[in-house]
Amino acid sequence: MTATGLAPAVMDHAGRLAALQRAFGTHGVDAFVVTNLLNVRYLSGFSGSNGVLVVTAEDARLVTDGRYREQAAIELDEAGVAGLLELTIESLDFDGALAAAVAGRARVGLEATTITWAAQRRYAARFVGSDLVPLTNVVELLRAVKDAGEIERIERAAEIADAALVQTIGRLHGRPTERDFALTLEAAMRRMGADGPSFDTIVASGPNGARPHARPSARRIERGDLVVLDFGAKLGGYHSDMTRTVCVGPPSAQQRRLFEVVLAAHETARAGVRAGVATKEIDALARGVIGEAGWAEQFDHGTGHGIGLAVHEYPILSRATPGTLERDYVVTIEPGVYLPGLGGVRVEDTVVVGESGCRSLTLFPKALEV
Repeated sequence: MTATGLAPAVMDHAGRLAALQRAFGTHGVDAFVVTNLLNVRYLSGFSGSNGVLVVTAEDARLVTDGRYREQAAIELDEAGVAGLLELTIESLDFDGALAAAVAGRARVGLEATTITWAAQRRYAARFVGSDLVPLTNVVELLRAVKDAGEIERIERAAEIADAALVQTIGRLHGRPTERDFALTLEAAMRRMGADGPSFDTIVASGPNGARPHARPSARRIERGDLVVLDFGAKLGGYHSDMTRTVCVGPPSAQQRRLFEVVLAAHETARAGVRAGVATKEIDALARGVIGEAGWAEQFDHGTGHGIGLAVHEYPILSRATPGTLERDYVVTIEPGVYLPGLGGVRVEDTVVVGESGCRSLTLFPKALEV
């Protein structure tokens, strides 16, 4: 059940497995060993901390240990793949169970970006007769396009985050420490049904806001401070992500100009989001507005990223990373400017890419003064 009390939309795990199997020809393999736990969950529904999924052209097998015997059976059944995916419980010779699953397969793909050197050496010794093929972003590219169930989970996580900020933002006037306000916001999300925060909540006030990933400190939030609030809720394995920058009381002229420039960059970039647009183009739209204001050097991160089972996943919206937006990608738009001594401003929404535009899942207002 979700925070609303309604059952979430069903996700097509069986279809995901089939899509991976169809990709085998492209990558020249006849089996694929999935070791990234988020990819294991995406394909099978299994959410434990130890599991490897072996997918061949004909079938699939999840290998885990005895701690997860019951959980794995339940989760595979709930995902609708219990009849398609064999469950193997092995606590003594884990690699032997994997070797049995790939026996007779000439070319076995491994997830090159997540598998350790030690694991690769073990597999090379145990997967007798199989050539090991390093592959990157095979499942991650499948994950980029979200199905209805995934979008619904992210949207409900975003609703929780919105509601938590509505409930707590007035407390900024009570001079809380950054750390206390972060805890207050996270507790509110949990009370509203979140599994927890998407990531360590950022509350950066005054000069601390000049650090894009500042950790909440013991600094008290004072009247006249700009406060960067970057946070999200996690629900059913899926994350939301939102940043709002507010001023506690009336802002100065400089603070207002900084906010208005970043908000314009955000709105300009978001207006350009649609299927078929290069990710670099969205980054360039935001960067152009900020550059015209004279702050190009003070915007030193990408404009956004994909979000789903991970907070940061494919695609990356930056000037350094190629890619093209597709329908039902879920991405963030988050330009920012950071001025040492004054603070910073970042404005971020999570949006769903459509054919002719995008739809925002994060709806908390973008007003500067609170």
